[in-house]
Amino acid sequence: MTTPVQTYARAAAVLLLLSVLAGSFGEFYVPNKIIVWSDVTATVNNFIAYDSLFRLGFASYLVEAMCDISLALIFYVLLRPVGRNLSLLAAFFGLVSTATFAVAELFYFAASHIAGGADYLKTFSPDQVNALALLSLKVSGYCAGLFMVFYGVASILRGYLIVRSGYLPKFLGALLALGGVGFVTRSFALVLAPAYASSFLLLPMIVAMLALMLWLFARGIDLSVWKEKAATAA
Repeated sequence: MTTPVQTYARAAAVLLLLSVLAGSFGEFYVPNKIIVWSDVTATVNNFIAYDSLFRLGFASYLVEAMCDISLALIFYVLLRPVGRNLSLLAAFFGLVSTATFAVAELFYFAASHIAGGADYLKTFSPDQVNALALLSLKVSGYCAGLFMVFYGVASILRGYLIVRSGYLPKFLGALLALGGVGFVTRSFALVLAPAYASSFLLLPMIVAMLALMLWLFARGIDLSVWKEKAATAA
């Protein structure tokens, strides 16, 4: 391997930090500033009033997506010595989750164009335009919620591999797997029992991401154990 493994670990920490910051801004701050679920007219007006903020938030989604795609490769490299096939499967699930989330963001972005009052929408009444914008936002929300099942499975697999690795602490793997279970549970709850799809199920993943990021920044991986595992796998 031409790139030192410890460099991959540090790169993962940086990408996790960027992903958390971009995701927090684009997924929480901006929507809470713009979307008023109980008042579609206020939401449409906010799209117009905060157009620059909305576009900046959408750009942050693109940053988050690029980080997640890169992390799919990096985690594959870091965890491959433990289980090549499982690590590759986790990468596949991670990439599918990013692609699914991109579809959700397409509907989110479309809502602003609907609210913008383009000429070709003048055949609709203002109430109809508002209803279309709200529908686009709701589809975006459900699609974003459902993508979590793929990200959750990827996290469970990565958590399992970390527990078995010996070159990363077991508690990090347990936290990541627990976060993945929370994501998967919430995704199925959205489909089967929406009343129980609590946002609190997302908290373990936040804790796991922060813990993993800090560990990779401060300690990286135990390189001697990684090399031993890689030699055995080879």
